[in-house]
Amino acid sequence: MSTEARTRRPSVTRPARASRPSTARTRRPGRPSGTWRTGSVLKWVYLGIGLVVALVPFIWMVSGSFRSESDLFGHPASLFPTSVTLHGYIGVWQQLPFLRLLLNSFLFTVVTTVLTLFFDSMCAYALARMRFVGRNVAFVLVIATLMVPFQVTLIPVFVELFHLGWLNTYQGLIIPRATSAFGIFLFRQFFIDIPVELDEAARIDGAGHWRIYWQVILPLAKPAIATVAVLNGMALWNDLLWPLVVTTSNDMLTLPAGLTLFGGAHVTDHAVLLAGAVISLLPIAVGFFFAQKYFVAGVATTGLK
Repeated sequence: MSTEARTRRPSVTRPARASRPSTARTRRPGRPSGTWRTGSVLKWVYLGIGLVVALVPFIWMVSGSFRSESDLFGHPASLFPTSVTLHGYIGVWQQLPFLRLLLNSFLFTVVTTVLTLFFDSMCAYALARMRFVGRNVAFVLVIATLMVPFQVTLIPVFVELFHLGWLNTYQGLIIPRATSAFGIFLFRQFFIDIPVELDEAARIDGAGHWRIYWQVILPLAKPAIATVAVLNGMALWNDLLWPLVVTTSNDMLTLPAGLTLFGGAHVTDHAVLLAGAVISLLPIAVGFFFAQKYFVAGVATTGLK
């Protein structure tokens, strides 16, 4: 064998280099990029329009509370005052017993909301966790009351309060509003979603219905409690008709009903009226700010399996 054949090395095949992945963006099938961008732009346009529609009245109300009567009538479409004045806020405290109106509103809203949470949740527990004859019929009757306008029962309730001597009293304001068919419905739908095994485990430990309701169901129903509290509290705080019907004395009026006294037959102090409206809005805004997490969770999860 020749020396050249001995020294020849076998050829080694090098592996081919892996091709780099293409950096070009792949389009999603069935969704052209132009259509997706147009939909995104339209979404933000719709959101912007809704935001403007919701905020403009609020901004005009706050701005109007710092304006004079001449400025309001001279530039009614302006969102900002030409000159800032505190006439409206000073007039709120001077022309009406404003602290008394605030106290009545707080008592009416807080006490009624607490009673509503207690009675509605107990009724919902019975409809959701207890077995008895006529349970579904009772629930249908509760839901049927949602279709009856409040104004239909206003006169009969007023007559009952008159015979009881509860006109111009706190119990006359609070007790007829201490239950809500909507609250019963929302609590029942939330309680149905709670596993029944928790009740069975509590019964093994010797718990009765009251202990299961108070120590097992209610701690798990915080989103539903917050939802009913916020919705019912807002409705009670802004209620105008019921306090006007039940009370005739200025010392028993709530804040929305008391603000109607600023409007006369010929002259209305709009700056004072707007300032009172701004003050009455603050407690509701603060309450919703602190309860919004539970409120959103309650609305999103109630009735879902």
